[in-house]
Amino acid sequence: MSVPPHMQRRRRRPVVAVVAVVAAAGCVLLAACGSGRSILEAGNEPRPTTPTTTPATTVPGQTTVPGQTTVPAPTTAPPTTLPRPIDSLPPCDMAALDTAAADGPVEVLFWHGMANELGRELERIVGEFNASQDRVEVRLEFQGGYEQTIDKYLQSDTDNRPDLVQMPEYTVQLMVDTQSNVPVQACMEDIGYDAADILPSALRAYATEGIQWAMPFNLSNPVLYYNKQVFRDAGLDPEAPPRTLDELAEAGRTIQSSGAAAYGIALDSAPDGGGGWFLEQWLAKEGEFYSDNDNGRAAPSTRVLFDGPTGVSLLTALRDVVVNGGGVYVGENPGGTDTFLKLADASAPASMTIATSAALGAVLQFVEGGIIPGIGVDDIGIAPMPSPTGAPGTLVGGASLWITAGRGDAEAAAAFEFVQYLVSAEVQSQWAAATGYVPVNTAAPGLEPLLGVYATDPRFRVAYDQVAETPDLPTSDGPVLGPLREVRVTAAGAMAQILNGADPATALADAASLANALIADYNARR
Repeated sequence: MSVPPHMQRRRRRPVVAVVAVVAAAGCVLLAACGSGRSILEAGNEPRPTTPTTTPATTVPGQTTVPGQTTVPAPTTAPPTTLPRPIDSLPPCDMAALDTAAADGPVEVLFWHGMANELGRELERIVGEFNASQDRVEVRLEFQGGYEQTIDKYLQSDTDNRPDLVQMPEYTVQLMVDTQSNVPVQACMEDIGYDAADILPSALRAYATEGIQWAMPFNLSNPVLYYNKQVFRDAGLDPEAPPRTLDELAEAGRTIQSSGAAAYGIALDSAPDGGGGWFLEQWLAKEGEFYSDNDNGRAAPSTRVLFDGPTGVSLLTALRDVVVNGGGVYVGENPGGTDTFLKLADASAPASMTIATSAALGAVLQFVEGGIIPGIGVDDIGIAPMPSPTGAPGTLVGGASLWITAGRGDAEAAAAFEFVQYLVSAEVQSQWAAATGYVPVNTAAPGLEPLLGVYATDPRFRVAYDQVAETPDLPTSDGPVLGPLREVRVTAAGAMAQILNGADPATALADAASLANALIADYNARR
C-alpha cells in the first residue's frame, strides 16, 4: 500500500522531505501552526511551560499581594445557567440575503488559520463556492494561525472584524463572552436548517446555555501511531495494538526487552498534546469532568477537577509507562514533531506515539520519503487513543465557524449560506479526503472521494469512527473555560514534572491551584 492517491499530489522527495514534510506535520500538530514558532526551533527553547505564580488575582472578600496568588478554596456552585432565550441574541434574517443579492453578490470576509496545504485546499473550496453561484462572494484572509486569529479578533472592533471567523475548540467560552456573535442556531431556525447529518458530538462541543453558537468545520482527535514492523519483530500482533494504559506499558516492556526498538511509546507534555489536551481526553474517556459545573456547561466553572483521584491515578499510570513500561519522555515538544522524530531516531527509536489524526497524511509522506530506514508506508499503524480502561470515544478537536454580529443582516445571512456549503456532505468529503481531517457530516464517508480513501486506506477512518463512537454523556462534551488555553499550560507543567519523576498528587495539586486562580480572575472580569 502506498500513500493514498488523494495525498500523492503533495509528495516530496528525500532531503527536502526531512524538513518540509516534518514541518507540515508540525503545523498540523500545532493547529495550523497556531503557535507561530518555527519548526526549526523545536526542542531548542527553554521548556518551562507554567509560571510558579500567577498574576495577582483579586477576589471579592480577599486581599492579594502582588506576585502571589491568594484565592479562597473554590467551591462548586450549583448549576444556575438556564437555557438562554434565542431571541435575546443577535438575530439572523436569511431573507436579507435575497434582498441584497438582487443588487449583486454580498461579500463575506472570512478569517482563518489554515497554513500551507490546508490553506491551499481551503482556497480551492472557496474558489469553487464563489464560481458556483452569484449571491455570495467569499474573501479569504489567512491570519497566520489560530493564536494570531484569536488575538486579532479580540483586539478589533466590529468594523474591523470579519463576517466569519474560524476559531479553535478551546475558545468557546471566550467567544461567547465577547457578545459579538450571531449564533448559528438563529440562522438554522430561520430557515429550518436540518442538522441531522452533522456529527452530534461535534455540534455539542460548540453549544452552551442551550444555544448552538458555532458550526464545527475541521475536526481532529488524538490517535495512536505505531510501528507495525517493530511489533512483528517483538512478537506482538501488529493488528492488535494496545487499547489500555496497562497494555501500552506491557507492549513497551516487550518491545524493549526484545530489542526490537529502544522504547515503546514516546510521550510529550505539550499544552496542545500530551500535557494539556490529552488530559482532557483521558478524563472524558473515564466519564470524568475536567472542571466543575459539568465542565462549565451547567454554570460557569469555578475550579478544575483534574487533581482528583482519577487524574492522580491516570498520571501515575503514565509516569509508570515511562519509568517501568518502556516509554520515553521527549519534553514539551513545542514544534509538535519531537515525538514523531523519536520514531525515526536511528540510534534509539520509539515505536509508538499519540498525536492528532490530522497529521496522518504528512506522516505517511514523511515515511514514504525513506526517512526511516527499513520502514515503509504500510508499516505505520493507526489505532484509537489508548486510555485507562480502553473506553471508546473522544473529545472534539480542531475548529469551528463563528458569524460576527453587527456587520449587517445580509452579511450574516451570506456567511451562513457559505457555512452550509462548507459542512455539506459533498464538500466535507472533499475536505476530509484532501486534508485528513474528520468530516463533520455523517453522509460524507459515503461519497467520493472520501469513500474511496476510507476503502483504500482504513487508517484514515480510525479518527472518524472514534468520534462517531463517542457516548452521549455530559462528560463527552469537553470543558468550556474562558482561560482554557492558559489552564492547559498549567496542566502541561504538571505533566512535565510527573514524567520526569515527580509525585503526581503534588504536581497536580499545584497545577490546579494555578488553574483555579486563572479561572477566578477570568470570572471576576466577565
